[in-house]
Amino acid sequence: MSAADPPHQRSEAAERYLEAIYYIEHEGEVPRPGRLAEWLGVSAPTVTVSLQRLARDGLVRIAEDRSVELTDSGSDAAATIVRRHRIVERWLTDVLGLDWATADLEAAQLTHGMSDLVLDRLDDRLGRPNTCPHGNLIPGRTPPEGRRLVRLVDLADGDHARVARISEVAEHEAPQLLHILDQRGIVPGIEVGVVARSAAGWLLQAGSGEFQIDRTTASAVWVESPAEPLG
Repeated sequence: MSAADPPHQRSEAAERYLEAIYYIEHEGEVPRPGRLAEWLGVSAPTVTVSLQRLARDGLVRIAEDRSVELTDSGSDAAATIVRRHRIVERWLTDVLGLDWATADLEAAQLTHGMSDLVLDRLDDRLGRPNTCPHGNLIPGRTPPEGRRLVRLVDLADGDHARVARISEVAEHEAPQLLHILDQRGIVPGIEVGVVARSAAGWLLQAGSGEFQIDRTTASAVWVESPAEPLG
């Protein structure tokens, strides 16, 4: 199979690798075999064989230090996979009313077998949204305007900022984060304030209430930097 093969002819396993590499790259990390093994829940030898196949098909490059990067063809293929996942997530949350965590799991099951025709119809019905429910950009769409993004965990006491997105890497590695954030109402567009930080976690204020989250959860949330004006 080559990089030119259409999505429906690419194996589901290959798509999972491309999607994982895409997410890791877009969080500013360097994909490596060990990281991919953790992400996909497979053995190191399995990752090695799979990456060799993807490299043979022109979808990834493997450097001497074993770091992995998508080729141009691989990036295009991965972007298509991610686009499908994020559009289906929007449908599952916006139309069917599923919670974030359930929608993420269901989208992973539905997207591989869904035709382009059905996906495009769903996209049209949704009004061609720019982001997934967690605020991450749908490939090919225009990024929302706003401030430079920083992690919530990097804010100081007294800072206020608007939630922009939830880290794809963090939500994958700790699915319970989606439940916590959804329940607390920490969703894209809401403004949160840092009341106090401590070893126990971050005491936040949103709306008329206060609540506490741990450092891992705070690290998963990206907000618009309070130090820069809107552009």
